[in-house]
Amino acid sequence: MRCRRFGILFVVLLALPLLALPILGVAQSGREASTANIGKKIANMAFQDENGKTRKLYDLKGKKATVVVFLSFECPVSNSYAQPLSDMASEYGKHGVQFIGITTNQEESSADVAKHVKEFNINFPVYRDAKLAAADAFKAEITPEVFVLDADAVLRYRGRIDDSYSERLKKHPRVTKENLKQVLGEVLSGRPVSETATVAVGCPIQRQDKTAAKAGEVTYYRDVAPILQKNCQQCHRPGEVGPFSLMNYRQAVNWAEDIKSYTQKELMPPWKPSDGPAFHNERRLSQKDIDTLAAWAENGTPEGDPKDAPPPRNFPVGWQLGTPDLILSAEDDFLLGPTGRDVFRCFVLPTNLGEDKYVTAVELRPSNPRIVHHVLLFIDSKGQAKKLEQAAKEKKPDADHPDDNKYDRGPGYSVAMGVGFLPQGGLSGWAPGQMPRFLPEGSGYLLPKNSDVVMQIHYHRDGRAEKDRTQIGLYFAKKKVDRPFQGGVIAGGGGTGALGRFFVIPAGNERFHLQGDSFATADFTLHNIMPHMHMLGKEVTVTTYPPDGPPKTLVGIKEWDYNWQETYIFKEPIHIKAGTRLHVDAYYDNSANNPNNPNSPPRPVTFGEQTFNEMCFVFLGGTSNSKARRLPLSPKAPAAK
Repeated sequence: MRCRRFGILFVVLLALPLLALPILGVAQSGREASTANIGKKIANMAFQDENGKTRKLYDLKGKKATVVVFLSFECPVSNSYAQPLSDMASEYGKHGVQFIGITTNQEESSADVAKHVKEFNINFPVYRDAKLAAADAFKAEITPEVFVLDADAVLRYRGRIDDSYSERLKKHPRVTKENLKQVLGEVLSGRPVSETATVAVGCPIQRQDKTAAKAGEVTYYRDVAPILQKNCQQCHRPGEVGPFSLMNYRQAVNWAEDIKSYTQKELMPPWKPSDGPAFHNERRLSQKDIDTLAAWAENGTPEGDPKDAPPPRNFPVGWQLGTPDLILSAEDDFLLGPTGRDVFRCFVLPTNLGEDKYVTAVELRPSNPRIVHHVLLFIDSKGQAKKLEQAAKEKKPDADHPDDNKYDRGPGYSVAMGVGFLPQGGLSGWAPGQMPRFLPEGSGYLLPKNSDVVMQIHYHRDGRAEKDRTQIGLYFAKKKVDRPFQGGVIAGGGGTGALGRFFVIPAGNERFHLQGDSFATADFTLHNIMPHMHMLGKEVTVTTYPPDGPPKTLVGIKEWDYNWQETYIFKEPIHIKAGTRLHVDAYYDNSANNPNNPNSPPRPVTFGEQTFNEMCFVFLGGTSNSKARRLPLSPKAPAAK
């Protein structure tokens, strides 16, 4: 993934979060690889097909080898392997290897399984494991977990498919060991299997009965469900961006240890600021809620009485701010393939406005929110995006091009960074859980007549072919706009002057310090703030130094996370006086101990736009008495009087 072009970021400066998928995962490295049944012949067990018909393992096995993989269509790790497993089934099927899928969700019917198989385009047979008989026979623990049998049905390998994941939902940047492919190569060639067991990473197969609660104990329905409903289900429900659902008891049990771990670490719900004034949309749990979730997990996840459950939460539907003045969308659906890197797709949306307009609110409605990671909106009044879109239509497919994917097709165009040109302005954006909001009265984003809105959507893949056609709703000012919404920036770097933002972070340095200043040349009102660093970032603080008062922290983040960048909107706008110094302190970890370091071994890192480079910027949004499109800020200190 690459960072957006600095020039584009500079003009956005809006109240929008840049969120990534929720990343949960209890480390599974504490488990040892199970060698159960290795070297033993597996019994001729029975499965149920989609018609409820019983099928026997020995009738289904391959001539030279059989791969039995335990799956769960509720597990995002399992789903991410649907296409790779299908590809391997096609490749190794030519050599006498049969793939067999087994699902472990006891609440799914055979028809449900058949539906999921079609959704994920799986090309090998998948069967229900009635009462987990097969899982018990194989002593399977995780989905996905693979078991390789030789021609005589002797178990030769059990464990992971490859080393894509180090923890549940925590992916390595690249695969370095293809365990399943290696084992199949060894079995087919008659060689001994070099590694017979590995630790599978994914979702545990649930075997425990519903735990009865003792008097006074925390239960799911009475105590846990209300917390999840209020704080988690906005994203963690069917059809939404959360990679798994938390809508019922069984789903909560499946993720209980993750919920306990990440809420105790205050990593979930995702909210990074540790210092600063009050912000809109704060996502925090009380200590009481954190303790309740931990107690439930530690006491065996008792279910309790369903009569204690809260009423189901009603999630908003339709346009939240009323019917928009203008609705924009792409001319057709964009089709997203099941595998590959994330996609940044730009769609050109003509406004056909006959006069300039001020936009006071923007509302976005993805038609498929489970694949829409976030959306950024830009203004193009020069027709530059249309030229890029036309060039994309005329371009011949190139399977070797890093920005191409054979599964992706539809309107728009893709570029390595940003939108491919310097836009004339920006409009708001959208990310999961963000509610639309009107700008302060008397303010608005300028949208010139006959301009185009360029919608950049970050799509993430969920293991199946998907489609989306996101809509934008624009609300125009009904009264005179006296104060156009303005942007500003604080740049941190290694020096002063024109080259001040350029720097080199030495390899091995665990706490490299960058700082920078901007100075208010006139009074203005600050409405939002967004720090921006890359993968090496560890900590950032933004402080104001007024000419006649004490310093004040605008935002402090002690544990920076590139995956959770967000624009923070002040509940009470901050008045900045002329002469105020706005200062950023940022720290970076370029050591081998930083798990997010994109370079292994670490190397010197310089300023740049790509993820393996670094940046230090703080973007600001606000209003002033000026009609300019920029806040009254200067990188130079005012001359002493």
